[in-house]
Amino acid sequence: MAENVRRIDATPEQVFAVLADGWLYPSWVVGASRIRGVHETWPGEGAELHHSFGVWPVLLNDKTVMLEWDPPRRAVLRAHGWPIGEAQVTIEVKPSGTGSLVRILEDAAEGPGRLVPSPIRRIGLHIRNRETLQRLAYLAEGGAR
Repeated sequence: MAENVRRIDATPEQVFAVLADGWLYPSWVVGASRIRGVHETWPGEGAELHHSFGVWPVLLNDKTVMLEWDPPRRAVLRAHGWPIGEAQVTIEVKPSGTGSLVRILEDAAEGPGRLVPSPIRRIGLHIRNRETLQRLAYLAEGGAR
């Protein structure tokens, strides 16, 4: 499992405001290219985001499902990205001074991605989620809604 932690100069509520806006998903998730639809109950548990990943002209359509939504502390998502597979992503946010400490835990959950040896998977996910946290910081600190 890959783990990334970053201090963000935004409150946990501001961080969760970004997470709650499904239309912002491709702005902070590395690899997501566009949103095709956001379920009306997003970010409630069981709600789905329909997104594409990849780079045009090679875009694949799939979805992300919210498994747990406990603002402003924790969110757990199941990101589908077939044919690669599915990933379980946990985002934890804690107050830190006037800002937040944000931690992302991610690992392959289903599909061919699980065949990649764990140490190699961890390195790739760690690099990707370092950028994901940078993007999330830009949006939360900039007041994105």
